[in-house]
Amino acid sequence: MVPGLRAGDAVAVGYNADGVWTAVTYYCSGTPKGGADYKDETGARQAATADLKSRAGEGVVTTKVISASDRTGHFAYARGKTKIGEDVHAVGFGASKAEAQQRAFADLSRDGATRSPKVIYSYFSHGAESSPPTR
Repeated sequence: MVPGLRAGDAVAVGYNADGVWTAVTYYCSGTPKGGADYKDETGARQAATADLKSRAGEGVVTTKVISASDRTGHFAYARGKTKIGEDVHAVGFGASKAEAQQRAFADLSRDGATRSPKVIYSYFSHGAESSPPTR
């Protein structure tokens, strides 16, 4: 999780009994704060975790929220492998889709996950500072 951030989106990963990740999903606020599809941090975490459990079924025994944010902008969830084959997850944020992806890849590289880096999800989310919808 990104420290100090409170709302808007969440990425959750599910692990099997052996501690191997088996599923990943996300929730992003589709409307600005005050809109019908906006959730705070607790709601975003719950939505991502519930979606993960419904998609992955009984094989998931542990879930972990790896990222949550209160920012309005583009996000990219990516993963890659280290030289010894360990999976690494990263979530990048940016003003554009390209910037978010670039930051996710930079985080993977920093963590030694330079084999097969790939963006799995790209999405836009409204954060706590986003303007309420006009009525």
